[in-house]
Amino acid sequence: MAATAYQKYQLLLTEKLEKAFQQEKEIREAASFISTTLKNKGWIYACGTGHSHMLAEEVFYRAGGFARVRPLLLPKLMLHESATGSTEEERKEGYAPLLFQEYELTERDVLIISSNSGRNSVPIELASFAQHKGAKIIVITNLAHSQSVSSRHASGLKLYQLGNVVLDNFGEIGDSALHLEGLTTPIGPTSTVIGTAILQSICVEATAQLLAQGIVPDIFTSSNSDQGAAHNEALLDAYKPLVKIL
Repeated sequence: MAATAYQKYQLLLTEKLEKAFQQEKEIREAASFISTTLKNKGWIYACGTGHSHMLAEEVFYRAGGFARVRPLLLPKLMLHESATGSTEEERKEGYAPLLFQEYELTERDVLIISSNSGRNSVPIELASFAQHKGAKIIVITNLAHSQSVSSRHASGLKLYQLGNVVLDNFGEIGDSALHLEGLTTPIGPTSTVIGTAILQSICVEATAQLLAQGIVPDIFTSSNSDQGAAHNEALLDAYKPLVKIL
């Protein structure tokens, strides 16, 4: 029996996940940046525009996730107010100071930036801003796509050129990966699935590194479990004054 469309998509995802997890050196290095940041009481900042903003939310206030996370979520750069507007906004310069107006980025911190194309101004400007501040920069991107297009930032740089460590999501150019007979447009994007897996792999590796040093990080649990609410309430008391949207 011929494979169904969803089985073909599953195979594509499996192949890309296998490639992503082979980035062992990069995953460990990114994890080391995060574990060092948490050890030194720094902050994990996370940002992405368009659909990539979901990766910033993936590590924020998440069951099994670190408490010392400050996501940079500006509605104009997301989808829920104006999806087409966000496409225009992410190409503009001048957003880095606005995204960091509530916080002081330092050399103790790490910035995780997700951008599939890596060509638009906002993520490039954020990485440059973080670089100037001395923070470590973890980039999750689609290298094939990024290397096939020109930069939309005045510097001419693309995001992967600014990362201290760069992780490839091994996506297709344009993200959608599955071609079906009778349809000229590919379907089945993969960047969110692979990007999330990479990101959580970094976080679990960072946790293991901290535990090996005798450091137990502050981690949220599920607030929908019987014990979770009390556990999280103690963390919220400590972190709500420090994280604007918590």
